[in-house]
Amino acid sequence: MKTVKNPETISKSLKKFKLKGKSIGFVPTMGALHAGHLSLIREAAKENKIIVVSIFVNPTQFGPQEDLKSYPRPIKKDLLLCQKEGVEYVFLPQVKDIYPRGFSTYVNVEGLSDLLCGKARPGHFRGVATVVTKLFNIIQPDTAYFGQKDAQQAMIIQRMAKDLNMPVKIKVIATAREKDGLALSSRNVYLSKNERKDALVLSKALNLAKILIKGGAKDTGRIISRMKQLIISKKSAKINYIAVVDPMNLKPLKKISGDYLIALAVSIGKIRLIDNFQGRLY
Repeated sequence: MKTVKNPETISKSLKKFKLKGKSIGFVPTMGALHAGHLSLIREAAKENKIIVVSIFVNPTQFGPQEDLKSYPRPIKKDLLLCQKEGVEYVFLPQVKDIYPRGFSTYVNVEGLSDLLCGKARPGHFRGVATVVTKLFNIIQPDTAYFGQKDAQQAMIIQRMAKDLNMPVKIKVIATAREKDGLALSSRNVYLSKNERKDALVLSKALNLAKILIKGGAKDTGRIISRMKQLIISKKSAKINYIAVVDPMNLKPLKKISGDYLIALAVSIGKIRLIDNFQGRLY
């Protein structure tokens, strides 16, 4: 496994494999790797000859009151995990290489970026779209892998790649969860023991919604109301949003029919967590 910090160096190295017809699978991350990231890497390994993982804590997607400085950076552990998974290249750029002095070009996917998580975190998805565009340009992957837990992010990246004619396939992999149902997240390590228990209310609320829909419920207002009742039963929980939307455009649905996405963001103590479920009513 090779670790590379310079964008030009890794671009030249990977171009040799492209010329030989070897496919490149790419997993962009901010580090603090967990089983969810590893599931993306393993999926990439099934489908590609060369696997590239980037580790870059992207400052442009953090708001002024968010946890950029305290975001976990266990780089030695991350590199060991990548090596164990057979990753060929780990790209470790520095901020000055991604955003050099005078940098002033940003990518914004309008219509999708200012809803749900984007409403609560202005500029977040502009930062995500910009850094992913840069990483795609540097790595030139055949396929890039993202997790369903970040459903809105995955949708934005898919739309961006399509709109800008990027020659990369975007593959979204099912959310990885703990045995008790908690969606894996790098932020889970911040939860206290009691908060960790309370955090299960996110997946429990989604399961409640599934049960209601299976039982015939179609009115999204009723479904959301029942989910809220469950979540606020936990004193440490503060709801940011619960939404039932069209998974193609994130517009709210009044009634469930066909494809739907139920997404929620809930702060447990000071830690903001997200989760979602995508389904189809036949």
